[in-house]
Amino acid sequence: MARRIDVTGADGVRLAAWEFGDPPKDGPDPAEGAARNTPSVLLLHGLMGRASHWASTARRLSARYRAVALDQRGHGRSDKPPQASFTRDAYVDDAEAALEQLGLGPTVLIGHAMGALTAWQLAAKRPDLVRGLVICDMRASALGAASQRVWAEWFKAWPVPFATLADVRKWFGEDDPWVERPNPARGEFYAEVMAESPDGWRPVFDPDQMLRSRETWVYDAHWEELAQVRCPALVVRGLDGELGRAEAQEMVRVLPHGQYAEVADAGHLVHYDQPETWLAAIEPFLDALSES
Repeated sequence: MARRIDVTGADGVRLAAWEFGDPPKDGPDPAEGAARNTPSVLLLHGLMGRASHWASTARRLSARYRAVALDQRGHGRSDKPPQASFTRDAYVDDAEAALEQLGLGPTVLIGHAMGALTAWQLAAKRPDLVRGLVICDMRASALGAASQRVWAEWFKAWPVPFATLADVRKWFGEDDPWVERPNPARGEFYAEVMAESPDGWRPVFDPDQMLRSRETWVYDAHWEELAQVRCPALVVRGLDGELGRAEAQEMVRVLPHGQYAEVADAGHLVHYDQPETWLAAIEPFLDALSES
């Protein structure tokens, strides 16, 4: 089970945080850092994702950590104000607010894709709040205008509304032009971000807000912030993911205390494609942090 805790993010945006595992036993208020002696992890999903995508990881980690996953602004159950800011600073400030309001720091940040970028930018900004960092399949190099155009066209290609969740799973797992071979895990990933409406199933997010979020980071490289991360950091890539091996190893070199791991038979959605292998890749790193 996961219980919801509301957090106030930048500009007053209401964010939904989800704590996995048993409630703290030594205090009535979950936002007061009730488990002071228990190390914590904050999990940040990628673009279009939601906190529930981390469920299997968070449940596993909750045996030893206070495990919290955050629905970032515009995603999941968090607010999606039409005029809200979707800048890099807004996402980083939201994660910072979550750590402070939930009493999680110093924590281990585990981020996937855009969530990983938010994680390392926060680690660079607030080293006092972050004692470890896991970067899952996120590039530090600029992706450029062509990438943004491709994404805009991809959103237009979605056959929404979907009649059933089975149709969602089939399109994203098999029929999507971006799918090279059938990928049931990908279909399940996208089924998780759909909600039923009167005319069928639609995404819980606004695609225009996703593009606004993305345009604040695709045009720039992010090596400088990476070099400012002072805590131990693990870069994880799926063997068939978007982060290539050469770039991943360069990220490890740039990080002052970088380590590297890769997961075979996994694409961009590493933690969804191969959940057990993903956990086997990150748990030794987490164990070492706990012993240090």
